[in-house]
Amino acid sequence: MRSSEFMKANPDATRSHLPANLRDFRWQARSWLVQIHYGHPRLHYEVWSLRRRNLLELGLHFEHRNRSVNARLLDHFDAHAVAIKAELGGQVEVEPWDKGWAKVYQTLPLEPFEPPYLESVAIRLAKMIAYLQPILDRAKA
Repeated sequence: MRSSEFMKANPDATRSHLPANLRDFRWQARSWLVQIHYGHPRLHYEVWSLRRRNLLELGLHFEHRNRSVNARLLDHFDAHAVAIKAELGGQVEVEPWDKGWAKVYQTLPLEPFEPPYLESVAIRLAKMIAYLQPILDRAKA
């Protein structure tokens, strides 16, 4: 499977592992990444192939044009970092990023884009979405 096929297949694979109330999302894909969001494209879940580093990143990205929104969300998630790590694992990081953006993410070893890897990534992303989306919803409220 090519990278673009893997990314385009990810939303349906992820959706099948989500609770019913989180299955209605929008997405967009490029050959190296897919973004999933619930109404605000700049606040999205992302699967990103970092081929040069031999990694796959998945997580929640805050890429709002207003840096203060990203900073507020980062502070909100940072306050939940211990609980996030307890639920999702110590490999999950909450940190600022480029251009005033921020993210809650982890990296996985990049494996061949085959159905078993797609399934494992989809399961992991669905677990992240199921846990992080309620925190994001409370932050936006």
